[in-house]
Amino acid sequence: MPTVYEHSIKALDGEPFDLSGLNGKVTLVVNVASKCGLTPQYSGLEELHAQFNSRGFTVLGVPCNQFGGQEPGTSEEIATFCSTTYGATFPLTEKIEVNGDGRHPLYHALVEHADTEGHAGDIRWNFEKFLVNAEGAVVGRFSPQTTPESPELVSAIEAALS
Repeated sequence: MPTVYEHSIKALDGEPFDLSGLNGKVTLVVNVASKCGLTPQYSGLEELHAQFNSRGFTVLGVPCNQFGGQEPGTSEEIATFCSTTYGATFPLTEKIEVNGDGRHPLYHALVEHADTEGHAGDIRWNFEKFLVNAEGAVVGRFSPQTTPESPELVSAIEAALS
């Protein structure tokens, strides 16, 4: 089974994004949306990125419009929104599908991992989070309601970095 870092995806600007460039880093992969009640989590994601980036950590935002049409914007609109509203500096990918027949191969690899409540399979909503270790294996899955600053997520990141 390929690691998460062996999949290909495009960056938000349409250029190839080399996930293999994340090999050796701990990554939090999050399906994001600009018009969701959970959108303020962008602030916490940016704080995590800033706090742990020097230790080999990054957040990878993956825009998705499959939940209530809450990411309707173009790539340019998404990029502007994230940078001006939340000061997001972490990488963002192209807008993809995370569920259904059009599910991106990256998410095929992610959704097999169960969260602490035993949920595996389809993404439930925007801002579901997957923690990927430096070797590209999923080591944690967190529900959309788990905030970036939650002790369970922060301790999982710290454990993956040690």
